[in-house]
Amino acid sequence: MQQGRLQGKAAVVTGSATGIGAAVAVAFAQAGANVVINYTRSETEARATADLVKETGAEFRLAMGDVARDDDCRSLARAALDAWGRIDILVNNAGVTKFAAHHELDALSAEDFARIYAVNVVGPFQMIRACRDALKAGGEGAVVNVSSIAGIAGVGSSVAYAASKGALNTMTLSLARALAPEIRVNAVCPGYVGTRWFRDRFGPERFEKIDFEQAQAAPLKRAGQPQDIAEAVLFLSSPAARHITGDLLAVDGGLHLSLPR
Repeated sequence: MQQGRLQGKAAVVTGSATGIGAAVAVAFAQAGANVVINYTRSETEARATADLVKETGAEFRLAMGDVARDDDCRSLARAALDAWGRIDILVNNAGVTKFAAHHELDALSAEDFARIYAVNVVGPFQMIRACRDALKAGGEGAVVNVSSIAGIAGVGSSVAYAASKGALNTMTLSLARALAPEIRVNAVCPGYVGTRWFRDRFGPERFEKIDFEQAQAAPLKRAGQPQDIAEAVLFLSSPAARHITGDLLAVDGGLHLSLPR
């Protein structure tokens, strides 16, 4: 990480207790930003992430909140404003899914769709709305939505998840137009990322097999790690990307090249 790339900036990172979100929070802190670390249930893990942020010398605030709730989104924005009087960067990382084979249409209910959309689509919209005025005030606000190649290729853990990420991609384009020139809006679209979430769901042995298989499937022959996504988010949030908005950046080792369109 290049030290000082975000010196003095204030960032809100949703879903930053574990995985990609935690890696983003730490990367931002290493680059000089102060960070709001958000969690819904994983308070212990959020405090562990906060300890890593603290080691960098950056300031942080822990904020519990469900982005599906507009009041919680506004509270996250206030946490940054009360602490530092500014919001320069918003990373919409919080997300949920339900595993269901795409051909098993009866495996998903309307309630499943509603919850997945509430967190994956409505949540980012509400967070952007809550932070908009502060992001605009600085004149160089940056929003990065953590999407997925599922939203590009119609693959992933379920039809509902893929559809939600497709909607998030479309919203990224819409708001990039609407909020320019003061706020840039981009998305990163990871492929498989070897997080603790996969290990906890499938167990260590199955996780290692999945990790290996995903590495073999990608043209770059490596499985994605949270740090890979964090570095892409850091780039899109930084002055180095000052001329980029409305972009959907695939960060997947080239996996999208061989997926069905």
